[in-house]
Amino acid sequence: MNSPLPKICIVSVSLAKGGAERSAAVLSGLLSNLGYEVHVAILTNLIDYKFSGLLYNLGADKENANHPLARFKRFEKFKKYLEDQKIDLVIDHRPKNNYYREVFYAKYLYKNIQRIYVVHNSKRSTYFAKPLSKIIKIYQSNFHTVGVSKFIFENLLTSQGIEESSYIPNAYADVWQHETTPLPAQVLELNQFILFYGRIENQSKDIRFLIDAYAASNLSTNNIALLIMGNGPDKDELETYASQLNCAASIHFLPYQKKPFSIIKKSKLVSLTSKYEGFPMVLIESLAMGTPVVSLDFTSGPSEVIQHRKNGLLVKKRSISDFACALDEMCFDNELYSFCKKNTQTSVEAFSEKEIALKWHQLLSTFPK
Repeated sequence: MNSPLPKICIVSVSLAKGGAERSAAVLSGLLSNLGYEVHVAILTNLIDYKFSGLLYNLGADKENANHPLARFKRFEKFKKYLEDQKIDLVIDHRPKNNYYREVFYAKYLYKNIQRIYVVHNSKRSTYFAKPLSKIIKIYQSNFHTVGVSKFIFENLLTSQGIEESSYIPNAYADVWQHETTPLPAQVLELNQFILFYGRIENQSKDIRFLIDAYAASNLSTNNIALLIMGNGPDKDELETYASQLNCAASIHFLPYQKKPFSIIKKSKLVSLTSKYEGFPMVLIESLAMGTPVVSLDFTSGPSEVIQHRKNGLLVKKRSISDFACALDEMCFDNELYSFCKKNTQTSVEAFSEKEIALKWHQLLSTFPK
């Protein structure tokens, strides 16, 4: 007789805006489809992504009161919810950048509940708060830890003695390929464009580098625009910077879109110039939409997704001139572009819901029940 499947609670900051949050939403669907009872707990009341399971929204109460006593009472209620629902396993996607907060979660909130922590970012301080030796002990007490890229698995998990760990990349949702939403008027006005989409935060995303590379390329003089889509703290500053360039009329900013997939499909290519990521879902999503990509080979993820000159271009050096040349080559070499476009969707089949669901099911089949 088969053992009953564990009851799972997926914990995420929210279900909106970020790649980690989108992957948490997708995972809820994968596990629900596999027959697991899934609960989804979010800390902030933001929901844009489709998810599956029962929602526990701590963020809804936060809007009423957020002083220390109110926060503690919220978490007390959540702890009771986990106990009442007889949750066996928490899959936690939050950043782990405060040691004392993680002690609270591990020793109090998740007491007597097994844990899987999912590490979404290659920047060590985002998921490994100081003191490092103590936060590692918390990870070592987990049932398991998942790194979403090979770099994270090898350089942040196994290298630090977190033996119960594995590499499981994020999945793209198959339904995205069939999403059809009306294009915003601003996009309809553009003849051709290359696209960046994500959080407008320059320190990690280095969007200014992309703007400079676009300005150094031949795209604007050939009526190919740069569209920067998203919200974030540096949007105004980058708009001001772009407005001072000779190609200013060809650089456009568009707010965050809940369903960007029609825009991704229409774009000539999607570009990424971050300094670091976890697993860049922008690349997976774009290729799944049939759109080639041009990316810097930063830490971590692009080299795990981009097959150079097969589904996109991978630029090794953070050089404006090199990146400008890559943009020109992809846009103006019709043979290369057609070849890469033909290979886009097949190149990311390993990241499909079916493949990633199998990896998660294999991991969860080892859960002691």
